[in-house]
Amino acid sequence: MLYAQVILPLAIPKTYTYAIPEAWSAQIAPGMRVEVVFGRQKKYAGIVKLLHREKPAAFEPKEILNILDSEPVVNKGQLELWSWIADYYMCTEGEVMSAALPSNFKLSSETTLIYNEEYGDDFSLLDDQEYVVAEALLLKKELKLQEVQQILDSAHVYPVVKRLIEHKVCWAWESLKEKYAEKKESFVFLHDDYKEEEKLAELLNKKSNAPKQMELLMAFLHLQRTSGEVKQSELLKKSGASAAQLKGLAEKGIVAVKKLSVDRIRYLPKDIQIDFSLSDAQARALNEVRASFEQKMVCLLHGVTSSGKTQVYVRLIEEYIQTGKQVLYLLPEIALTSQVIRRLQKHFGGHIAIYHSKFNPNERVEIWNKVKDGSVKIVLGARSALFLPFTDLCLVIIDEEHDTSYKQQDPAPRYNARDAAIFYASRLGAKVLLGSATPSLESYFNASTGKYGLVELNERFGNILLPEIRIVDTRNLARKEQGKLMISPALQASIDQTVQS
Repeated sequence: MLYAQVILPLAIPKTYTYAIPEAWSAQIAPGMRVEVVFGRQKKYAGIVKLLHREKPAAFEPKEILNILDSEPVVNKGQLELWSWIADYYMCTEGEVMSAALPSNFKLSSETTLIYNEEYGDDFSLLDDQEYVVAEALLLKKELKLQEVQQILDSAHVYPVVKRLIEHKVCWAWESLKEKYAEKKESFVFLHDDYKEEEKLAELLNKKSNAPKQMELLMAFLHLQRTSGEVKQSELLKKSGASAAQLKGLAEKGIVAVKKLSVDRIRYLPKDIQIDFSLSDAQARALNEVRASFEQKMVCLLHGVTSSGKTQVYVRLIEEYIQTGKQVLYLLPEIALTSQVIRRLQKHFGGHIAIYHSKFNPNERVEIWNKVKDGSVKIVLGARSALFLPFTDLCLVIIDEEHDTSYKQQDPAPRYNARDAAIFYASRLGAKVLLGSATPSLESYFNASTGKYGLVELNERFGNILLPEIRIVDTRNLARKEQGKLMISPALQASIDQTVQS
């Protein structure tokens, strides 16, 4: 018998062992989601951590109920990362799983009440609420909890359900429901019979009794030549035709309408356009970073404000994705992401995917799958982007590495994405570039002692002078003003001078 250690999306201190039916032993693999019962009857989608043949001595393991995926949704490197985070930050792997997976991958069961035919139809012993639900069950045979709430016009239906189960009027069944659904749109295609130029010309020259349908066909051919694929909605809008007229063309065998899966997020064309040159200081810093990576896995780029660190990142990213590798670009906050997105999309177009908590659950699943199949080469995001299933990650850029937003405070796992990224990169053999104008004490210490490489970029791009900083002691000024002072006289004078100029 084959057994699986399964991670459940709960704050429980260990994984649980489940038996695998013989029929599924060849299909199952670590990283797949499986449907299991935990407790008396609650069902969850867990992740298989590992497989083994050692039967637990203390208990008889339950069997898994179903395999939910045809291939792993989580790879070996991710499972190692989850384990390390759970151990280092003193939380459970279930809590890490809950933080790492898109919500549409985390399924829990939906309770359905099944009518007990043996009870009969005598509900005289039930109270009013129980009677109403029992009557509905007698008619429909099955009710979801949400339907029971609607029948009783109340959100608190569990006591009623509990009494019905105790009276044996019904019994509860738990079933898992997949939340993710592909987005589909209707596309219009020319029928195979008219793909030859001669037959199409013959059709167009033939006198038609349906001129509106022929106008619709002409609009379709125009869109097909200019756009390639033709969406039904765009065709009807452009032509001003109705769905009935399109249906008439389809019934005549001239066109065919098919529903196809489409991306929820639109991507730019995949091209690389680097339209700038590095300054001497930037070029020197880039060469020093390359040299550092030959000796060390992590390098700190300490560049003053406006020194052009992002342009150094862009050149480094270009080198890696030209070889087909993947790059992760981490930023501390979503607010910063939109500024960097525009700059990177200008240079790398559709090679970039954005990943953060503002995307809806279905969009996050689609980005997850694109990273897993390698079609996305650059991921730009906040700390949650670290958990994506990279297949060939070779460079991690952590911009503003000193920022405290990289540390998740609540809920668990309370991890630092910068440190977790360094561990993850070490397991995958990837390089890490830390960038900051004001490095954290620990990073600067590690760079100064030789654990990390250190590259300095002390010259502002375009030789722009650093601003003059003057410190004004507002405490003495506040005493003279006999109260709080919001703007010092020196600051007020500078503001006035700026406004006048």
